[in-house]
Formats: sequence, structure tokens, C-alpha cells
Amino acid sequence: MQKPPSTQRNTRVRRARDFRSLSRLVLLFSCSLLLAAGFVYAERQHFTAVQFGYESENLRKERHQLLAEQQRLLLEKEQASAPARLESAALQLGLKPLRAGQVGTQRANELRRLPVATALINPPASFNR
Repeated sequence: MQKPPSTQRNTRVRRARDFRSLSRLVLLFSCSLLLAAGFVYAERQHFTAVQFGYESENLRKERHQLLAEQQRLLLEKEQASAPARLESAALQLGLKPLRAGQVGTQRANELRRLPVATALINPPASFNR
């Protein structure tokens, strides 16, 4: 496009500014910016949800492994505390089997009394708190 020569009569004529179209343009820009911010927020939420999903799956696998290890340790504990194994371990340590004469029984009228509780011996120490 060619620039008009400066000798023309209407070279200083300018177009009037339309403030309504400018306000519509600002409104359109702000709505577009708000929409773009909404998309960015939604994507961030989506990525966070996916990350939590992966983390949850990893924790689920770890829980499964820990439960399997717990079962293995319980089985090992049960095997270690089996009477036959305890007897063989005791014999290796040099312990001898129990004989009937070594075990004493207590008759019902010979039951020992439990010691008196400290609260009955020293009442101010326990009741005035």
C-alpha cells in the first residue's frame, strides 16, 4: 500500500476510536486468559491424579510384599518354637529332660496370697492426685 502524499487535504483525518469494540476486545482477551488458566489448572489436577495413582500402585505392591514377608516370618517363628525343635535345641545346650519328681504341685488350701497393693499401704500417694 502506498502512503498518500502530504499535499492532500485530508492527510490529518484520523479514524475515531471505538471504545465499545476496545472493551469487547479486552473482555474477549480476559475470557480467553481465564479459559486458558482453567485448562492449565485441569491439566495439573490430572497429572497429580495420575501421579497419586502410580504412588498408590507402588504402595499396594509394597504392602503385598510386606504381608508376604510377615507370613513367612510367622511361619518361621512357628517352626522355631515347635516342641520338637525346642527339645532338640535344649539337648544341644546340655539341658536334660524333665522328670516327674522335679515338678511340684500346689494344693488348693496352700495357695499363696498376692502381696498387698501399694495403694492400700500408702493411700495418700494414690488417691490424692
